[in-house]
Amino acid sequence: MIALGIDIGGSGIKAAPVNLLDGSLTQERLRMETPQPAQPETMLAAVEQLVSAFSWQGPIGCTFPGIIRNGITCSAANVAAQWIGHPTEAALTEILGQPVHLLNDADAAGLAEMRFGAAGEQQGTILMLTLGTGLGSALFINGTLVPNTEFGHLLMYGDSAERYMTNSARKRERLSWAEWAARINEYLAMTDHLLSPNLYILGGGVSKKHQKFLPLLAANAPIVPAKLRNRAGIVGAAIYADEMISRAA
Repeated sequence: MIALGIDIGGSGIKAAPVNLLDGSLTQERLRMETPQPAQPETMLAAVEQLVSAFSWQGPIGCTFPGIIRNGITCSAANVAAQWIGHPTEAALTEILGQPVHLLNDADAAGLAEMRFGAAGEQQGTILMLTLGTGLGSALFINGTLVPNTEFGHLLMYGDSAERYMTNSARKRERLSWAEWAARINEYLAMTDHLLSPNLYILGGGVSKKHQKFLPLLAANAPIVPAKLRNRAGIVGAAIYADEMISRAA
């Protein structure tokens, strides 16, 4: 079984067909810079262009950096506010001429890591955090996704946590790895208290440099780097499309 995964982000839009037996990409991933300003019309056109490049006919899953309820985008992290309340799933289905299944971007990455990545045989509560332009979260309880958690917006120092301890904050403030790790540890202390997870998975592009900061982290559960890294959103979107089709059958 092969499905097309599309990963919409604040800085880039990526797509590739995914082999759902092993999570591999069956064709080379294509990527476009996210149009700025990141408004619905221009971003949807970019998605259409990517899908056309594959001449794709078949299952399609797509991520979005925000809360998704019944195919509608209910928040907009690092993209234009015009996305809030937008019928994105229906718009994508119309533009691409075939059904599209939409989910939160961090939830997609979590689905990929649960099936093909770092989760392994771990049971109980698993929290995946994506450290990139923003801070995404995906929560799983005994293998079941709790969608749209958005724990990146927990309050730290009177503001959203993602403004304080994302990889973009590390770069913006020119933090050392140790300084950044100290901020992450503050956040993990909070999620430990709220959720008591059995495992943390840290993803996002910075996970490929996990040797620089992971040894400096401490929590009440093991902390492991994501395995699928930048392809996690694509793979998770494809998994979600397959799951939605199976449920409807």
